[in-house]
Amino acid sequence: MSESKPLRHEQAPDQLLGAAGISVDRMPMLHVIFDQMTNLCAESLRSMSPSQSYFSLTGVGSDRLSEILDSYESEAIVAVFYAQAWDGRILIGFDRDFVYTMVELLFGADGAEPPLDMPRVFSNVELHVAEALFERFGKALESSFSRASDVKFNLERVETRMDYLAIGRLNNMAVYAKILVQGLDRGGEMFIVIPHSVLNPLRQALSQIVSGESVSTDPNWSKQLHNEIQRTEVVLKAVLEERSLTLGEVAGFHVGQVIKLNATPSTLVRLECNDQRLFWCQMGQLNGVYSLQVKESADQKREFIDGILSR
Repeated sequence: MSESKPLRHEQAPDQLLGAAGISVDRMPMLHVIFDQMTNLCAESLRSMSPSQSYFSLTGVGSDRLSEILDSYESEAIVAVFYAQAWDGRILIGFDRDFVYTMVELLFGADGAEPPLDMPRVFSNVELHVAEALFERFGKALESSFSRASDVKFNLERVETRMDYLAIGRLNNMAVYAKILVQGLDRGGEMFIVIPHSVLNPLRQALSQIVSGESVSTDPNWSKQLHNEIQRTEVVLKAVLEERSLTLGEVAGFHVGQVIKLNATPSTLVRLECNDQRLFWCQMGQLNGVYSLQVKESADQKREFIDGILSR
C-alpha cells in the first residue's frame, strides 16, 4: 500500500478548515464582538431617526457559504469588504425588510402606511441608503474587532446578486451573525458573513473568555481618569469650503496662482474633530487673528440624508 503524502504546512489549515470548519463555541469572543457591533450600530443611528429603533443579536453560527447565501437569494443587498490585514473578504448584508424599515426610519415615516411586502428591484434611493449604512456599520465592525485584531474594512462593492459574491469557495465553511432591527412595528435582518479561512489566524485571540466587570470601582482611579480625559489635547479642523479638482488641475498649480472660492464673509465654517462634524461657525477676527464663533450644532441626520440624496 502506497504511503500518502503529508499535506504541505501552508496548505493544511485551509484544507482542514474547508472540510470541517471551526467550532463557534471555541471562539467565545465572536459573540462579544458581534454583540458590541449591535450596540454600535444602534448608537450610530440614534440621532439619525425621529423614531426609536432597536437592534438585537439573534444568532451566531456556522454553515457552508452556499447555504448562507442561498437563503437570501434575490432578497438582500450585500456589501463586500476587503480586510487587508487578513488578506480576505467579508460580507455585510441587509434583507429586503431591513432596507424598507431603515428607509422609513431615516426619512421620518410614522408607520401609518402598511409595510411593503412585494418583491421588486431596489430603487436608487434604497441602494444609496444601504451603501451609506454599509460604510457606517463597517466601521462599527472594525471597532468591535479591535479587541482581537487591528483591521480596517474597505468597502469594495455592493451587490444584489448572491452569485456575484465570490469571497471563497461556496462549499467552504463560514461564520455568520444575524442582527434584528425593529422600528415602526416592523423590522428586518442584517447579517455578517466571515469565511473560516479568514478567522483561522485569529483563533487564539477569539478563544479568550471575557471575564465580567468588577462590581466595585476605585473612586480615586475614576477621578484620575476623569481629570486626564479633561486634559487630553484634541485637534480641531475648520473647513471653509471643499472643492473637487482633477489631478490635471492640481498638477497645473503654480506659485502666485489665485484659487477662487464660492465662500462669502457670511458662509458658515464647519468645525471638525477626528473627521466628525461638531459645529457650524461664523468666521471673524479677534485681536489680529482669525476666530470662530459657534452658531449651531451640526445636524448629523440632515447631513446624512443630504449625502444620500446627492449621490
